[in-house]
Amino acid sequence: MNGGTTDVPAGYAQLWRADPGSWCTAATAWRGLAGPVRQRADALTARIGALRPGWSGTASTAAQRRIEGLRTELTDVLPALFEVDQVLAEFGARLGAAKARLGAEVARAESGGLLVDRTGAVRPDPARPVAQAGPAVADARAGIRRALTLAGAADREAAARLAELTTAAVRGWVSVPPAWRPGPGAGPAEVSRWWAALSPAERRWLVGREPGRIGRLDGLPAAARDQANRLLLGRRREQLLVRRLALLRPLPAGPSEVSRRVRLAGVEAALRGLDGLGERLASGGAPRAYLLGLDPAGDGRAVVALGNPDRAASVLTYVPGMTSDLADAPAELDRAARVLRRCAALGPGDETAAVLWLDYDAPDFLTEAAGTRQAEDAGPALHRFQEGLRAAHEGPPARQTVLGHSYGSLVVGAAARDHGLSADALVFVGSPGVGVDHAADLRMPAGQVWSSTAPDDVIRLTRPPDELARRALLAGTPLGPALAALDGHGERLWFGADPSAPGFGGRRFPSAPHGHTGYWDPDNPALDGMARIVLGR
Repeated sequence: MNGGTTDVPAGYAQLWRADPGSWCTAATAWRGLAGPVRQRADALTARIGALRPGWSGTASTAAQRRIEGLRTELTDVLPALFEVDQVLAEFGARLGAAKARLGAEVARAESGGLLVDRTGAVRPDPARPVAQAGPAVADARAGIRRALTLAGAADREAAARLAELTTAAVRGWVSVPPAWRPGPGAGPAEVSRWWAALSPAERRWLVGREPGRIGRLDGLPAAARDQANRLLLGRRREQLLVRRLALLRPLPAGPSEVSRRVRLAGVEAALRGLDGLGERLASGGAPRAYLLGLDPAGDGRAVVALGNPDRAASVLTYVPGMTSDLADAPAELDRAARVLRRCAALGPGDETAAVLWLDYDAPDFLTEAAGTRQAEDAGPALHRFQEGLRAAHEGPPARQTVLGHSYGSLVVGAAARDHGLSADALVFVGSPGVGVDHAADLRMPAGQVWSSTAPDDVIRLTRPPDELARRALLAGTPLGPALAALDGHGERLWFGADPSAPGFGGRRFPSAPHGHTGYWDPDNPALDGMARIVLGR
């Protein structure tokens, strides 16, 4: 090398000038076409309904079939619009990651006494002599080339996917349905193999014709599930509106009227939550959101990924705690987003995704939260979801981290204990215990169980039931004050050993005094701790 200016990397100036945001804007524009297409399809449906009462016979049947065919042709386009949106948004995200890595490599080279010009040529800075300049220049060039390689790979893949979509548009979006589908007991690995064996046209047929099945199948790509669930989004909202309408009529004063008001308030809160999620799904904000599951029944459930977990090198699954439901989904998703943003700050250019997993019946009241049933019931679904992330992932395996907050930490602990979790690290914050007495009982690699509890988190006072009974019996006796002085210093909580205690066998990371819900506050070191664990640093 001799510190010269040869070996200029191709594409350096192009990547430096690239605007990843413009691709995300283009993705949003394609996604926005779904609204007018749906409106046109709904208008055709209304036209069919208007024809039926006053027109019968062969001509009427033929007209209705023709209009229905036009409607089907329109709705068949919807998954393709979402697919173009995904391709462009993912390209924008990967281009942004490559550009961030390029910037980091250039900054590192310049801080080490090298000069990088506008073409990407690297040479020693005459004003800042560098020992071993040749190796330093070679290392800087290699780092720049790695960033350019990421951008080139993203460009080739996006071009290939768009070319395939163009071909599909000419040939027709869908074909005949596949002859076989996995049974209800099929595991994520089997589901993944089945999907891989289908043609692109068969996959589009399933997304468009059977979105309810595709949207909930663990083991399928996030892109397919997102397309299917976005098709169902309007239907899910209609279900909530129907429930709301049924609850609007007042009843005579009494318990039934009180129950009606409570249920109505719950449905209206769920609608606000669904609308909040819908705004995030429709926005052009980066990273793109993937709707992996949505169910308005009961308190409502949602599974939403920020960034494509099938492509990311690091994936966080966040399980929230007590009272979490569809109404809380936007706020809980924001917590996952905060970890993701901190990951981007700590690891420029690293591809990371974060998933809000709210696919269980979280306790609504303290009386429910005092038991383990809802956590144990959630275990199989969380186990299957994590297995599905592994099965659907492209390229080298991602580093998968599962984080539980409050009662959600018991959900994570019970799933790991009873079923095993396909994860590389478990993280507990604000935990009342995770259902085991030692980290080894969670079946995780040594050193990959982490916990943090803020000094002022009231969860520290959730002593075991037998200890509370002893305190009640000894209150007013000479031993009462001595026991009270031990509050907050014991190693056992309501659901077992304190995962933040030294005797648990896990690893601890610090939290400032931010209470039970402040672990995601920007000035709390716990946020850095969570991000570093996700990145494996």
